[in-house]
Amino acid sequence: MERFLVWRVDSMTDWAVEPKCYALSEQGGQCHIDLPLTVYQPPENVSLGFAGHAGPTLAGRQYTLQCTVRGVAPVEDLVVTFYRGRTPLGRMRSDNKDTRPVTESFSFNITPRREDDGVQYWCEAKLELGPGGPERPLVVKSQTITDTVLYGPQLACPPRLQVRAGERLRCEVRGNPTPLVVWFRDGRAVTPPTHSSAKDAGKYTVCAEGLLGQTNFTVEVVVLPGRGTTNSLNEHFLLAALLTQMINWL
Repeated sequence: MERFLVWRVDSMTDWAVEPKCYALSEQGGQCHIDLPLTVYQPPENVSLGFAGHAGPTLAGRQYTLQCTVRGVAPVEDLVVTFYRGRTPLGRMRSDNKDTRPVTESFSFNITPRREDDGVQYWCEAKLELGPGGPERPLVVKSQTITDTVLYGPQLACPPRLQVRAGERLRCEVRGNPTPLVVWFRDGRAVTPPTHSSAKDAGKYTVCAEGLLGQTNFTVEVVVLPGRGTTNSLNEHFLLAALLTQMINWL
């Protein structure tokens, strides 16, 4: 008597099938067992986008990433992971118990920073069917979207800026898009000196205008003695004299 019976099907069209195995015992009784069966379908398509938004984002404002998985079954075994570059941001599952192929959307909130300008977001849909499923998990990835983060003018130098005589006055103002920067001193527009001197010391107003508005910064410039000046030479001469005197004592 055969102990095993093989059931083969060319295609499965019933998504809620509940197979049972029946047997007749030698004593004439009938018994049966319910066979666990999962009919699955990998995602047909996975896409990612911003919910209710298109184009660049603003730094500090909250946005919602939406990952849409189409034609997947069973959706309750689906795990969706959001990524920023190679960094996973969060994993989500569905509460939907439908066994037929469905389309499901998953949302994840982000708050872009200016450091995130140019980063890429994407999502991954994976069917986790357990030990009885395929050896390799069924994984489908979305396309990547590159985020352009807009942020207002930011002063990239200290409010009290020290520069040596003869050096260029460097004080960067950052923003995206690049802001228009004008320096003012005593109410008059000036060009930052390329060879600083004592007369360039004082307070300046840096006016930066960008797409997100205008911002004014106050910078106090302190001009230090340049390298190789008379004072520096005098210090070197005194140091050499002291070293010579110490050698003579020895």
